[in-house]
Amino acid sequence: MTDPTPLLSESNSAELKNHHHDHHSSLDEMIERCIGDFGWAQFLQAILVSLTWVFDAQQTFISVFTDAAPTWHCRDLDDYSCNSALSQSQVCQLPRTSWAWDLPPHASIISEWTLECASSLITALPASSFFVGCLVGGFLLATLADSSLGRKNALLFSCLLMSGAGLLTVLSTNIWIYSTFKFLCGAGRATTGTCALVLSTELVGKRWRAQVGIIGFFCFTLGFLSLPAIAYLNEGASWRTLYLWTCVPAVFYSVLVHFFVRESPRWLFLQGRKEEFIATLTSLATPSADFYVRNLRMSSASSCYQFNEHKTSRIEVDLYSAIAILFKKRWAFRRLLAVMVVGFGVGMVYYGMPLAVGSLPFNLYWSVALNALSELPACLVTFFVIGRLNRKSAVSGFAILSGACSIMCVMLQTSGVIQIGLELVSFFSACTSLDVLLIYTLELFPTCVRNSAVAILRQLVVLGGAFSPLLVSADRETGGLVVTYVVFGAVIGFCGLFVICLPETRGGTPCDTIDEEESKEATATDFNSAL
Repeated sequence: MTDPTPLLSESNSAELKNHHHDHHSSLDEMIERCIGDFGWAQFLQAILVSLTWVFDAQQTFISVFTDAAPTWHCRDLDDYSCNSALSQSQVCQLPRTSWAWDLPPHASIISEWTLECASSLITALPASSFFVGCLVGGFLLATLADSSLGRKNALLFSCLLMSGAGLLTVLSTNIWIYSTFKFLCGAGRATTGTCALVLSTELVGKRWRAQVGIIGFFCFTLGFLSLPAIAYLNEGASWRTLYLWTCVPAVFYSVLVHFFVRESPRWLFLQGRKEEFIATLTSLATPSADFYVRNLRMSSASSCYQFNEHKTSRIEVDLYSAIAILFKKRWAFRRLLAVMVVGFGVGMVYYGMPLAVGSLPFNLYWSVALNALSELPACLVTFFVIGRLNRKSAVSGFAILSGACSIMCVMLQTSGVIQIGLELVSFFSACTSLDVLLIYTLELFPTCVRNSAVAILRQLVVLGGAFSPLLVSADRETGGLVVTYVVFGAVIGFCGLFVICLPETRGGTPCDTIDEEESKEATATDFNSAL
């Protein structure tokens, strides 16, 4: 770390200037003087930015309802062959005139496009296309927030792309066009949560980073929870209605982001945009920081913040250079590889569980609602105890618990209530593990590459989720759930063990530059060697 002596002091201007020629303060120390206390301006900014997660959740899980296999009934109650057909696969062996859908055909893409007898690869194509789009979009857009666009504009662009592609899905006339639009929607959605998480935490002081980051998780839960409510209110209506209900508000939200959200002062500093940096700090400062704000505005930016002399702490980040740094630096690559593996396992359960609840002997609307509600205690647990949680033990412990409960869902198939209970515990544990993992990743990487690191983590979380629709569709064809839940449990339990490769960050101060992180790493290595 660089010398922690504050850049802004109560000495006169000459002493202040001489002091800065002798000492280099960290970026955090500079910003803490102005926005260290949590004021209304920061709170409103955090809420506005975190609302992105509402629309992220809606587009992530909307397929649970739009792509669901609808229930059906026999036209003739005395038709023995029809009444003995219990699973979706068996209905394909019946004459089409012997049965009918319980809801209008346009309620689901399965019934509208007569896909009830299609293979699992076809029925899983839209959901899988969405997750593949997330992977591609994340790769193409991830570093824009660290480079040319910045946090705010990257958030705006990705939210507009996601909602615009979602609106275009209402024009789909077959599953191939629908899957294409789902791919584009996923590409836009890829970086929305990442940009929101990083931006919201960089708009506040370090004391509040973890708590502000968790606000986004609450918003994601609200978005997820809103889906069964919207779907229930529109039961029997076209599946296109759900996209209109979720995408139109997202477009209006993007307008609010453009006019009211501030850019990250940390990113502006590292980019050398000193006027915007000062203006942003001034707008976010609390009343108790009036003295420091006056010094900030009256002092020369070049003297006060040494933009021209801050070469060792500043990094010129262009497109994909952040990813290059993460892969070239040995310590960074080791950390990135570990969080990627853990993220893959957690993502398979996190995204797969809601898609698989239709296989359980329980009402679909209640199942999805209960899964969404189980995210609330996960957020609350993380919010209130994140300061006391060891990151490594929390991530691995909840991952292993999730895996054990997932496997037990298969072993205890005698009771639907017990199964849904185990499924909820498994999903809750996966949610908590993911929440802590995201906060953990923010602390593992410095500001200059933080957005890219979190984006890569979310890519692997999505990659794990991309396999889920295929598993769910395969089990749905056989009317069972053995493959899905056993694979979920085994993968998340195994991947959760990889946190042992990571350093513990609880109680530490996140760095802003590569130099600071490497200095901290070298100090830790020397200390361990001395022991």
